[in-house]
Parts: sequence; structure tokens; C-alpha cells
Amino acid sequence: MPKMKTHKGLKKRVKITAKGKVKYKSRNSGHLMSGKSGNRCRALRKSCTLTGAISKNIKIKLGAA
Repeated sequence: MPKMKTHKGLKKRVKITAKGKVKYKSRNSGHLMSGKSGNRCRALRKSCTLTGAISKNIKIKLGAA
């Protein structure tokens, strides 16, 4: 059987951590930042992590599972 191909768009956007969590950049921080509060802007700079069923799907698409 042929192997599953890696989802290249997803590969550019997420990273699998050493413990197996999915790390990604926060959304809503691309532009139009002047309308958002300073606290919100600082919070958006941080990266987020995913666990559970969604992260399992992502790992399958990346070929990491």
C-alpha cells in the first residue's frame, strides 16, 4: 500500500512538541491591531497548544502518529 502524503499547508502552520502536543500561532493577530486592546495584543503574541481528538487528526495528516 502507498503511504499517506503529508498535508503541506498544515505542516507550515503547526509543530509537534516533544510531548506530542500540537503548537500553533494565535489567530486574529495579522493586521488591524489598533482596534484591539494592549492586553489582547500581548496575549495574541503567544503560541497556543492543542490536545485531544483534533490534535490526533492533525498528527495523522502530518504523518507523525
